[in-house]
Amino acid sequence: MSARPTDAAETTGAADVVDGRSPRVFVDARWTRTDAHDGISRFGAGLIEALHVLHPVTMLIHDERQLALLPAGVPHIKINSPFSVRELVVSRRLHALGADVVFSPMQVIGGVGRRYRLVLTLHDLIYYRHPEPPGFLPVPVRAIWRLYHRAYWPQRLLLNRADAVVTVSETTRRLIGRHRLTRRPVTVVRNAPSEPPEPDQDGAEQGPVGQVRDLVYMGSFMPYKDVETLLAGMGSLPGYRLHLLSRIAPAREAELRALVPSGSDVVFWNGIEEEAYRTLLRRATALVTASRDEGFGLPIIEAMHAGTPVVCSDLDIFREVTGGHARFFPAGDATAFAAAVREVDDDPERRAESVRRGREQAAGFTWDRSARQLLRVLVPGRPVPPEESAS
Repeated sequence: MSARPTDAAETTGAADVVDGRSPRVFVDARWTRTDAHDGISRFGAGLIEALHVLHPVTMLIHDERQLALLPAGVPHIKINSPFSVRELVVSRRLHALGADVVFSPMQVIGGVGRRYRLVLTLHDLIYYRHPEPPGFLPVPVRAIWRLYHRAYWPQRLLLNRADAVVTVSETTRRLIGRHRLTRRPVTVVRNAPSEPPEPDQDGAEQGPVGQVRDLVYMGSFMPYKDVETLLAGMGSLPGYRLHLLSRIAPAREAELRALVPSGSDVVFWNGIEEEAYRTLLRRATALVTASRDEGFGLPIIEAMHAGTPVVCSDLDIFREVTGGHARFFPAGDATAFAAAVREVDDDPERRAESVRRGREQAAGFTWDRSARQLLRVLVPGRPVPPEESAS
């Protein structure tokens, strides 16, 4: 998606009125990456594009380069970075802009003395169990991150200052309730694939038996992703090639390369263009992940959407997202992972049925549907038009 600068004054449209006018909805897009999407960046961009069709919104950015990964035609305003000290009083700027509703795809945004409706997002609770922070965060922020995730009370303070909270899965909503993280209502607003459905297929683009069988991994290389189990399993998968697609720090790549079993076929892409990713995914034997924890698992939905079988660790969230239409293996079990991969090729009819059911499951995840759910939270009582029937 590309974007062009648009004046926020262009934001108009029918909605419930505030003082005789349409509510002004702002979406915090300052977590959008400037190079390539990560999960939160894609979540925000996908929702903004679909939400703007239903109700005018204005994006908040802090770097013009973010516009390259945000939808075109949506008004934007440049304000401070979320890491700036000015974030403490960002509500003053939002009041001056006339904000009635502010949505953040994260749970952190300044809001001292706010008078607008605030809706925050908590994607998962992974970092309470795996406290290593993302590497792209500044060093001081990483230190705060570790301290923040040593107890639940800071999370409660953040979430309880909102009017409502959204999360991306029923699994995480249950965890939020189990740990009593907020007194606010929690609504599930799911992730979705970023492309329209492909024509029906049953894995027809996959290469014939006897050729190299492609396995695709899309995701970070954080320790909890357990790419190590995938690499260990490749020692039992001659004739298969594992594609590790995401960008990776040189030190981490060296660490993982040292674990590749002798004779195994593993390719480190260190980043891939969207179209190349889709092409590789459609022809792959399977998308694979050995993650020990997850908030959603968007690549899994993208795979099922593309007609590619999924082989994944047996987590509650993966059971929820796939609807059970995947090959599961116990987390950390490289032998079981390799066996699950081979099962994908054992029975062509079973594979075709798995692809069909996976497509049906993935069809329920759309940005339009998620945006409608979000709009009900942002502007309670606003009539939301019904979803268009699939043609």
